[in-house]
Amino acid sequence: MTVPLALPRPLSLRRLGDLVHQPILVLSWLIVLVVIGWAVAPGLFTEFSPYEGDTGASFAPPSAEHWFGTDRLGRDLFARSVYGAHTTLTATLLAVLLAFGVGVLVGLIAGFSGGLVDTAIMRLVDVFLAIPSLLLAMVVVSVLGYSTNNVALAVGISSIAAFARVMRSQVLAVVTQDYVKAAYGLGVGRLGVMGKHVVPNALSSVIALAALEVGTAVLAVASLGFLGYGAPPPEPEWGLLVAEGRDFVAVHPWASILPGIALAVVVIATHRISTSLRKEARR
Repeated sequence: MTVPLALPRPLSLRRLGDLVHQPILVLSWLIVLVVIGWAVAPGLFTEFSPYEGDTGASFAPPSAEHWFGTDRLGRDLFARSVYGAHTTLTATLLAVLLAFGVGVLVGLIAGFSGGLVDTAIMRLVDVFLAIPSLLLAMVVVSVLGYSTNNVALAVGISSIAAFARVMRSQVLAVVTQDYVKAAYGLGVGRLGVMGKHVVPNALSSVIALAALEVGTAVLAVASLGFLGYGAPPPEPEWGLLVAEGRDFVAVHPWASILPGIALAVVVIATHRISTSLRKEARR
């Protein structure tokens, strides 16, 4: 038989009540939902354009009109942060989907095949794990060229090894279970066992890892943008916003610090949610 995935169970009234005692988790969900709203419909959250500015209002401090102040060209920094959510989150989603898909496939082949195939694949995975992920992403995007899509591809490639190792370990644990041996005894072929028993029961931990990787990918995409590997100016991108204000931190600190705080809050919120999801998956 196939053991059901250990995914989070539907919320009951009791579990909804438990959320009241976890204000940080509730706040994290609200932050993520707001940021998703920024990415989907930025015009609902700000009336300013992320591209047009007023040079007469250059480096205006935070106020009721300009929540994050303005940059050197008089552009509203809150508007640029809101519109930048689409760029950063799109790259993050593409990166995580790429790493998840390829990593699951590589880990499945390695764990299910065993022998020399497993050894060869995992030695290659070890090589990728030995290289700092940000450095690997920088190398990939340098080869492919500077753009948001290439940043997403680079971050995804740098994360494949982690997914592959987790998937392989789960596959090795599943293939030793009695129900897998019973399936072979009943005449089910290797592909049937893989599709009906191994894959469904090995995915729970990989899905939990994907939730954790979202925050990591956001930070990686922003880091590459900060270093100049991502979207070119004047495109609003979170890492680029921090980079544009770094030369003026001493006299106009809000130009870099406030977009940086917004980025940090989103990353922390996603990590808090992923931790909660991993706990639920283990129950």
